[in-house]
Amino acid sequence: MSLTFKEYQERAADTAHYPNAGQNPIYPTLGLAGEAGEVAEKVKKVLRDKGGTFDAEAVAAIQKELGDVLWYVARLAAELGLDMEQVAAANLAKLADRKARNQLHGSGDER
Repeated sequence: MSLTFKEYQERAADTAHYPNAGQNPIYPTLGLAGEAGEVAEKVKKVLRDKGGTFDAEAVAAIQKELGDVLWYVARLAAELGLDMEQVAAANLAKLADRKARNQLHGSGDER
């Protein structure tokens, strides 16, 4: 199945059952942080338990967590009135600009 970011964001709204959904950016922000932590935990366990080898089981587990990250990104964007396709396009434009200026490395949002 193929989805656009717009379609995903719209369908994610169908399962947005949390306090004051539609007027609560705090909830998806906290959820995003938690799910990103779960992705990091899965990767850490690959390093600890599997010698850094990402086998099919580990990849499947990480994929599930990445899906949860995506859901929270979609919900936070919606809570802030942002369209995920615009967010994605703006991000790619920012990175292309940095690449053109040889500024992909380094730190800082405004490089």
